[in-house]
Amino acid sequence: MKKVQLGLRENWKQFTLLVIINAFVGGMIGLERSILPRIAEVEFHIAAKTAILSFIIVFGIVKAFTNYFTGALANKVSRKKLLTIGWLFAIPVPFILMSADSWNWIVAANILLGINQGLTWSSTVVMKIDLVGERQRGFAMGLNEFAGYLALAFVAFLTGWIASEYGLRPYPFYIGVALSLLGFFSSWLFVKDTKHHMATETTTSKLPKLKNIFWQTTWKNKILGSVTQAGLINNLNDGMVWGLFPILLASKGFAIGQIGIVTAIYPAVWAIGQLFTGKMADYFCKKDLLFLGMLLQGLALIALLFADTMTHFIILSSLLGWGTALVYPAFLATVAENTHPSDRANSLGVFRFWRDMGYAIGAILTGVIADTLGINSSILIIGLLTIFSATVIFYRMKCNDNNFIKITDWVKNKFSLHPGIKYKNT
Repeated sequence: MKKVQLGLRENWKQFTLLVIINAFVGGMIGLERSILPRIAEVEFHIAAKTAILSFIIVFGIVKAFTNYFTGALANKVSRKKLLTIGWLFAIPVPFILMSADSWNWIVAANILLGINQGLTWSSTVVMKIDLVGERQRGFAMGLNEFAGYLALAFVAFLTGWIASEYGLRPYPFYIGVALSLLGFFSSWLFVKDTKHHMATETTTSKLPKLKNIFWQTTWKNKILGSVTQAGLINNLNDGMVWGLFPILLASKGFAIGQIGIVTAIYPAVWAIGQLFTGKMADYFCKKDLLFLGMLLQGLALIALLFADTMTHFIILSSLLGWGTALVYPAFLATVAENTHPSDRANSLGVFRFWRDMGYAIGAILTGVIADTLGINSSILIIGLLTIFSATVIFYRMKCNDNNFIKITDWVKNKFSLHPGIKYKNT
């Protein structure tokens, strides 16, 4: 058998294939990003925000539990099988979305989409971490999330444009047919399993195994628990942006094409930013990146209350995207570097369970607040929660000073306040 080697360069062909497949995964979410809340209002005449956000609630819960079981099964069932099975659940989704004659069918499509996203995105994350080993996890996760969210942004823009030209249904959803078929056949025919790469790293790892993976990842371990709560809050505010942003923009008189542009900018900046922030996570203290990213998200959300023009929303969407870009690769890389290789898939599954449960919690919370107090109150409360999450990271997490550069020290050295300081990085 060919000797297994770890590293991005050594496994670039499989890594590149998995990046492309994750772009298909992200594109499936982009199908809904711009137009589904409008379909709820225009075609199904649903006025209550909580009812409109029901598709996100269902999606978040189903994806969260699928993430958990994907992580738990990753070492028992091959990663490739989980990835391929995940794509089978995606194939019916665009057909249901384009032909649904009641909102219940839209919700049913999002049950299938949640299973698809949990199986496929979790599998590609675990497989990429298996391939690259210890040295370039942040960069690997940056590339993974870049591909997924850039595709999400592009498809969100494209579906918004198609809807403005040809109507809300069925034409925007034809993209999903192509994405689901490409994802399934490329996973089935070309992806190779990475369990041998994980086994190779296990022989050299010095990290202790977690005694209770679920509870230590959830909260007991200060590093893992801090990351998990931030992941939940991050997707909580993303669920609000997904569900309420199109409605907020429509209430201010923006056309469907303009809504598509604004809703695409946020994930586009999020995606492109991760090309840089993923690499930063390999050098800078991850605590600093997580704190700054969550703080920036919270401030951008609160500033939305004062936005009126297209320019305002574009700028704030960009800032929100950059804040999310700072945290997303650091989330996954931090969990990976603080867990034993044999625990990693399970721990990532627990983290992603809570992170994506944030979609459901966010949709319920923001829907209830928006229906009772208005959209502005919902945005304010979620913004404040995001800032609170940043303070938890600031006070609970620690930075490994021996391995990573603190951002404050780097700034001081960059501007020659303390010249000559040398730093060690992994």
